[in-house]
Amino acid sequence: MLLLTRPECGLCEEFEAGLAALARECPLPPVHKVDVDSDPVLRRRYGLDIPVLLWGGAVVCRHRLDRDELLRLLRAR
Repeated sequence: MLLLTRPECGLCEEFEAGLAALARECPLPPVHKVDVDSDPVLRRRYGLDIPVLLWGGAVVCRHRLDRDELLRLLRAR
């Protein structure tokens, strides 16, 4: 999974905390955190929509962690 964030982003910090809490409850695939501003293509596409969690290139959730959706996807894999 790919987590698009940026420094000093309160929503990003909340999202990461939610992922960490979920990871304590069930195994998650590796999450790679990327600063959206480090890549012009990502910045153009997602710049104001962060945080964004991508899995296999598809958006799982943005702005807030959708635990139910992520758990549904984990069960389906």
